[in-house]
Amino acid sequence: MLTRYPTVEETRQGFRWDIPEFYNIGLDVSDRPAMLTPNTPAIIDVAQDGSAQATSFAQLRDLSNQVAGMFAARLSPGDRIAVLLPQCLETALGHIGAFKMGAISIPLFTLFGPEALLHRLRDSGAKAIVTDAAGADRLAPLRPELPTLEHIYVIDTPTDDVLDFQREYSAQPVGFSAAKTRAEDPALLIYTSGTTGNPKGALHAHRVLIGHLPGVEMSHDFFPQPKDRIWTPADWAWIGGLLDVLLPALHHGVAVVAHRFAKFDAQAAFALIRRHKVRNAFLPPTALKMMREAAPSLHPPLALRSVASGGETLGASLIDWGQRVLGTTINEFYGQTECNMIVSSCGALEPAEPGVTGFAVPGHRVAVIDAATGAQLPGGETGEIAVQAPDPVMFLRYWNQPEATEAKFVDGPDGRWLLTGDKGFVTPTGRIKYVGRDDDVISSAGYRIGPGEIEDCLTGHPAVRLAGVVGRPDALRGSAIIAFVSLTEGYAPSDALADEIAGHVKTSLAAHEYPREVRFAQEMPMTTTGKIIRATLRDWAREPS
Repeated sequence: MLTRYPTVEETRQGFRWDIPEFYNIGLDVSDRPAMLTPNTPAIIDVAQDGSAQATSFAQLRDLSNQVAGMFAARLSPGDRIAVLLPQCLETALGHIGAFKMGAISIPLFTLFGPEALLHRLRDSGAKAIVTDAAGADRLAPLRPELPTLEHIYVIDTPTDDVLDFQREYSAQPVGFSAAKTRAEDPALLIYTSGTTGNPKGALHAHRVLIGHLPGVEMSHDFFPQPKDRIWTPADWAWIGGLLDVLLPALHHGVAVVAHRFAKFDAQAAFALIRRHKVRNAFLPPTALKMMREAAPSLHPPLALRSVASGGETLGASLIDWGQRVLGTTINEFYGQTECNMIVSSCGALEPAEPGVTGFAVPGHRVAVIDAATGAQLPGGETGEIAVQAPDPVMFLRYWNQPEATEAKFVDGPDGRWLLTGDKGFVTPTGRIKYVGRDDDVISSAGYRIGPGEIEDCLTGHPAVRLAGVVGRPDALRGSAIIAFVSLTEGYAPSDALADEIAGHVKTSLAAHEYPREVRFAQEMPMTTTGKIIRATLRDWAREPS
């Protein structure tokens, strides 16, 4: 845990990493807290009808041991196990059980369409997946293209061609000898968006959880404190839900409220926070904006102690609303799937500076550099935000992509740096100011979305010959996804066709990735080498349709 000193700089200077040689995330988040507080709630699973079921740390230990034994009966250490479920107890059990038996877990978003699922499962060579009946139905037509996917565990209503998750793990003993994993051994494979082609799998070691802890503790004003209880609407399939909330909270013995709305509802979020005595929340900026719109004031006030947010820069008005209505300073943090929770503000130490992300989190060396030379730039000069390697929170490599891994780093006079692809500069107060993307990844409603995957999906529609996708500034989402398409011969622009093309993305990829607007272009702006010039498309997107 962070030791609190009077200033951020003193807190940084007083911090030291303690990374053991042998470390297993599964043991850390279930067995260790079960020894200290066995009867404390670990996960409070809130169903869609509002009913709640609490699972203690002792139960979490025993259940995850059974799940690990179930996996070990059919799989080997190093195998990839996917988890395609919403926020619920079984999601946590799938990941923790995989960690304990030495497998590599793959979080998958329940709103992924067939193309998104097919790429991730095929690229990773996943051997097993834990899902529900709806997920199994979506996987059924993909099975012929997934030769490595041998086992599908279903948590609710299994059929003859899949395995009954509960029946399978219930047959296992509650005792399980976890794999003796090193801190550097692979544990987690999370797919991240890029600007071209399909998403890349970022492979993380077991130490990634330890690497997240200082950032989580700082962004939640020295988490944990007595009576803390945390919730996020962010899905646990993303690094923001899994490693910013679920696993760090369990590490600290703090109860996690598990509930994800089918569609985010601000009033329902307030009610959930109040009913379940949530004291800590990770709320993406879009959720905060919707909550502010729904409730300019609250009576009685909530019992929130800390609110963290990330994905977009927060403005002065949103921070002011948080202080007045939520009763706490919203702490903004920054990171990416490959290297997360590396910058954060901390209202308990320093007043928020609207529009500026925060300070380098203790334990991480973050600088603004010249991406070409690796040299650090003086304060106030814009360059690329970078993180010095090695770092406990930093990914091991991209899955099966050594060239992309190497391109993520640069060597400079002060060592090796991971390039975030984001532009920024250091302010006079020592904070990191985010300026914008160095590539074309779109930040929308807290999601980082790569245009390449959407463009590939768009061109899968018979009417689309060429497609270019960009983000346009949006007051609610941060950026709205705008698609420009050139039509194949025989098709004519129409509102109905635009809706059909957008719907194709919504059903094939994911609801958060579909274009909010589809525009037709007779000719695409292209470079001499045949690449779409997205800078021109961004200019077009700012003009009336």
